[in-house]
Amino acid sequence: MPSWFEGPLAAFDTETTGVDVEHDRIVSAALVVQRGTGSLPEIRRWLVSPGVPVPPAATEIHGLTDAHLQRHGRWPAPVMDEMARAIAEQTARGTPLVVMNAPFDLTLLDRELKRHRNSSLAGYLSLRSMSVLDPRVLDKHLDRYRKGRRTLLDLCAHYGVELTGAHDAAADAAASLHVVRAVGRRFASRLEMLTPAELHARQTIWYAAQARGLQAWFALNGSDEICDPAWPLRPDLAAAA
Repeated sequence: MPSWFEGPLAAFDTETTGVDVEHDRIVSAALVVQRGTGSLPEIRRWLVSPGVPVPPAATEIHGLTDAHLQRHGRWPAPVMDEMARAIAEQTARGTPLVVMNAPFDLTLLDRELKRHRNSSLAGYLSLRSMSVLDPRVLDKHLDRYRKGRRTLLDLCAHYGVELTGAHDAAADAAASLHVVRAVGRRFASRLEMLTPAELHARQTIWYAAQARGLQAWFALNGSDEICDPAWPLRPDLAAAA
């Protein structure tokens, strides 16, 4: 029986108006599904007219302007519903979901669902049954002493994954998927006996430890930046208040 990293995987990625998961908006997203190594990917794309201005700094990254999104994007409410349903369909099939820096993309989608659908990501799928694979968390734990940055571009270069058209949601999702396969192969002796569900559970612990380490580094360097240890979804503090 093939290892999980040779089997079906789905990858999700977003492009946004900024980096604040509580207030920024999704402007494009993609879900890339590959049934096995070497099979052609199935790609689903979404383009959103977010209803708020897109800052020039965000446009510089992903190239999506207000004019383009207003002309070609769709209203957020039905699009967020489609995204959540598409992810839920893969989860129901037992397909692991690859998300680079999962607390960002998944939390942003959750907040968009609350904003436009009066729902949540948990309302569409059982978060307990999700098996999320985050290439950044996996790489940082399995090769923790390697120096250098661990952006998607860096991971692609390190694992020999081609990334053409970075900051396009479909291109980034596909690259994340292939990085996870490459991580699985490189560290097969440590990973092939674990199921995606077991890896999901371990990543919650690994990410929390990584966040604590980064928090200590910030404190040492006089920064007051806060590192949230929650993975793969940050708690909704407004709802808990």
